[in-house]
Amino acid sequence: MGCQPARAAALTIALAASMLVTSPARAGKVDMRIQKVISHGLDWLANSQSRLGHWSANESRYPTSMTALAGTALLCEGSTPTQGRYSKNIRLAVDYLLSRSRPNGLIGDPVRDDRYTYGHGYSMLFLSQVLGEEEDESRRKEIVDVLARAVIFTGQAQTQAGGWGYVSAKDGSDFDEGSTTITQVQGLRGCRNAGIPVPKEIIDKAVSYIRKCTLPDGGVQYSSKGGGGRPAISAAAVSCLFNAGEYDSDYVPKLLAYCKTNFSDINNQGFGHWHYAHYYYAQVMYREGGKSWEEYRDKCFNKILAEAADDGRYASWNQGYIGTVYTTAINLTILQLENAALPIYQR
Repeated sequence: MGCQPARAAALTIALAASMLVTSPARAGKVDMRIQKVISHGLDWLANSQSRLGHWSANESRYPTSMTALAGTALLCEGSTPTQGRYSKNIRLAVDYLLSRSRPNGLIGDPVRDDRYTYGHGYSMLFLSQVLGEEEDESRRKEIVDVLARAVIFTGQAQTQAGGWGYVSAKDGSDFDEGSTTITQVQGLRGCRNAGIPVPKEIIDKAVSYIRKCTLPDGGVQYSSKGGGGRPAISAAAVSCLFNAGEYDSDYVPKLLAYCKTNFSDINNQGFGHWHYAHYYYAQVMYREGGKSWEEYRDKCFNKILAEAADDGRYASWNQGYIGTVYTTAINLTILQLENAALPIYQR
């Protein structure tokens, strides 16, 4: 990895309190603070990228996932592979992920990554978002080829139940799990939006899988084999269903009600990781719009800002065992949803 800048200590309680005085969306002073933290956070990500173009989690783990997530956060700012403040970083990330494409279509390294479907799904999403901004014809063809083969791999990795596990079904005894399923569907939807052929039956099976995993109270369980309702997976499932075109059925409101109950307290992590849960729940609330989004945004943004370590040049977040790149990329994506820079996150 490249040399990472030293992080400052967390913001003082006094500074955090000053940010909580008023709504971040409505007060120019706090709005400026949001933009400053976003800028410092993006600069931290850019400076933390390795010379090979990738980012990693703690202990150099999950480079494919971290690269796709960090690259997506940079795209949310409005930069593209050809223009903008972070164009060079985005190009390097694209280069790295293209180099990780294997002959069978997997984007990742099944030897070094024991949960390679995450990286594969996140990579499909990231690469599908840059495709329309790529001006070089040969480069576009390469991305199209990689994504087309990635879609084929995803279809072949789907379990009999219609979901996905941490690895391909044939490598994992047909095991399925909710969070990786959501990652695949968002990646597939990004590909379809970019014009890459995606067989309808793959997404239809995934939607059916989520329905089968939904309990009577609206919670989505860990796996088709059981595991109890998980608020984090439920929030991800709603976002996934929106991506799949499911908006108005009687089924979606039940999941939404479950999520709103379980996420009424912004500080309540529930079962699962806070950042994973709110990465998706923020997308759901943003699509809801209106008062629902405004009330959620104010609370969520204040929490994120209060937890930032900002030394005046770089900002980052270091919570959880996955590490700083992960939490920083997740938080920056949430803070930039209103930019509507990426089709997958637009209302």
